[in-house]
Amino acid sequence: MRLFLTEPVDQTERPYARRWWALLVLCLSLLIIVMANTALTVAAPDMTRDLGLSSADLQWVIDGYTVPYAALMLLFGAIGDKYSRRGALLLGLTVFAGGAVFGSLADSAATVVAARAVMGTGAALIMPATLSLLAATFPRAERARAITLWTATAGLAIAAGPVVAGALLKNHGWASTFLINVPIAAVALVASLFLVPPSKAGHSDRVDHVGGLLSVVWIGSLVYMIIEGPHFGWGVKAVTAAVVAGAGLLAFVAWELRHPRPVLDVRRFAHRGFAGANLAVALFFLAVFGAFYYLTQHLQFVLGYDALQTGLRMLPLAGAVFVGSALTGRLTPRVGMKWTVTAGMVGGTTALALLTRIDATSSYGDFLAPLIVLGLAIGLALSPCTDAIMGVFPESQLGVGGAVNDTSIELGGSLGIAILGSLLATSYSGHLADATAGSRLPAGTLATAQDSVGSGYAVAQGISDKARQAAAQAARATDPQQAAQFKEQARELAAGARQMTDAVGSSFSSAVAHTSLIGAVVLGIGTVAVALLLPGRGKSAATEEAREQREAELVGSAAN
Repeated sequence: MRLFLTEPVDQTERPYARRWWALLVLCLSLLIIVMANTALTVAAPDMTRDLGLSSADLQWVIDGYTVPYAALMLLFGAIGDKYSRRGALLLGLTVFAGGAVFGSLADSAATVVAARAVMGTGAALIMPATLSLLAATFPRAERARAITLWTATAGLAIAAGPVVAGALLKNHGWASTFLINVPIAAVALVASLFLVPPSKAGHSDRVDHVGGLLSVVWIGSLVYMIIEGPHFGWGVKAVTAAVVAGAGLLAFVAWELRHPRPVLDVRRFAHRGFAGANLAVALFFLAVFGAFYYLTQHLQFVLGYDALQTGLRMLPLAGAVFVGSALTGRLTPRVGMKWTVTAGMVGGTTALALLTRIDATSSYGDFLAPLIVLGLAIGLALSPCTDAIMGVFPESQLGVGGAVNDTSIELGGSLGIAILGSLLATSYSGHLADATAGSRLPAGTLATAQDSVGSGYAVAQGISDKARQAAAQAARATDPQQAAQFKEQARELAAGARQMTDAVGSSFSSAVAHTSLIGAVVLGIGTVAVALLLPGRGKSAATEEAREQREAELVGSAAN
C-alpha cells in the first residue's frame, strides 16, 4: 500500500484497509468546525471587553460564521462530488486555518466578523466533505457504525469547545481560542493526504451552478433573516431578507424541478423518511443550540463559574452522547430508526421539560439530569437520521447528501439561537422590570440591565462600586454629620446592589424556565410530526430496496 494515497477509493477491489484511520481524520476535521462556535461562547466576554463590542457586534461575531457556512454547503458539496471530495476537505482546512490566524490578529469588530466569515466558508467546504468521504470509504454494512462515531464526535465537540477555550483563557487572551484551530487543522490536512483516499462522482455531468447559486441566495437570506429579525427588530433589512429568501426558494424549486441534473432533486422531500429525518435533525439542533446558548450563560453569570469550570460542567452531555450512540448502534438494527429517533426526540423534550424547574435557588445539580438526558437523546436520534439522509443519495451525490444533512443542522441551530434566544431576552427583560418595580433605579440604568444578564450584573456591580466609594468618603469625612450622610448613602447603595443582583439572577432563572417550556412544547409537537412522517421498519426496507433498484436502472440506462 502506498504511503501517499492517489488511488480513488471507488477503484479499489476491496474495502479500504485504513478506513477507520481515515474516519479519525474526518472526525478531527469535524471537531474543529463545531468547536469554533462552542468555544466562542466562553471567549465572548473577554473579546467584548478588549474590542469594545456592542451587543450587535457580538451577535455578528457569532453569526458571521453561520451565514456563509449554511449558505455555501450545498453548492460546495456538489462541486466536491464533481471534482474531488478530498480536495474540498484539504482546501476547506486551509481556508479555515487561514481565517483562524486572521481572527487571532483582529483588532476590531469588523475584522473579527470578516475572519469568522472566512472560517465559515472553510467549514462549508469541510463539513459535507467529511460525510461524503465517510460514505464513499466505508462499505454499506459498516456505514451506520461510522456515522454513529461521526455524530458522537459532534456531541463531544459541543462540550469540548468551552473546556478548551476555558483552559486557554486561564493564561492567554481570547485570540488563543482562534489559534488552537490552526495546529489541529494542519494535522488533519497532512493526515488526509496519507490516510483519506481520493473520491469523486463517477460521472462527468456539469455542476448545476444556477441551482447552486440560487441555494446560496435563499439559504443565506433565510439565515440572515433568522438572525436579524428576532435580535435587531423586523426592520427593512430583515423584511428584505425574508422577501429574498422566499423568492429565492421558489426560484430554486422551480429550477431544480426542470433541470435534468439538479444540484438537489427536491422531489426527495416528498418521501416520508427523507423529510422526517431532515425535520428531526433541524428540530433537534433547534433545541440543542438554543439550550446550550442559555445554559452556558446561566452557569457563568448566575452560578458564577469561570470559562473552564463552565466547560467542565458541560462534559456530562458529551459522555451521554457517546452512551446514546452506543445504544442506537444496537437498537436501530433491531427496532428500526423510527423508534430510536422518536425515543431520542422524546428524551430531548424531557430534558427541556426538566429545565422548567430552574429557579433562583437552583445549583449545578439541577442541571445535571437535563444535560445527561439531552446527551443520551442526541446519541439516540441523530446518527440514524444522518444515515437515513445519506442513504437516499446515490454514490455520485454523497457530497450533496452530506450538505443537506448539515444544512438542516445549521438551519435548526440558527433557529434555536434566534427563537429561543429572543424568547429568553424578552422573558428576562419582563421579569427584571417586575422584580425592580418600585425601586428608584433610573429608567436608563434599568434599560441597560434589561439588555442581557451580563449587563444586569454589570449594573449591580456599578451600584456596589458607588456604595464602596460612599463608604470611603464617610471614612475620610471630618464632619460627623457629613460622615453619617455618606454612611447612610453607602448602606442604601449596598442594599440596592444586593437587590439588583438578586433580581438579575432570579429574572434570568425564570427566563430559562419559561424558554425551556416553550422549547419543550415546540420539540414535543415536532416529535409527533416526525413520528407520523417516518415510515415503519418494513416500509423503510421496501423503500430502500426500491430506491436501489431505480438507481441500478439509471446506471444501466446511462451505460447504454
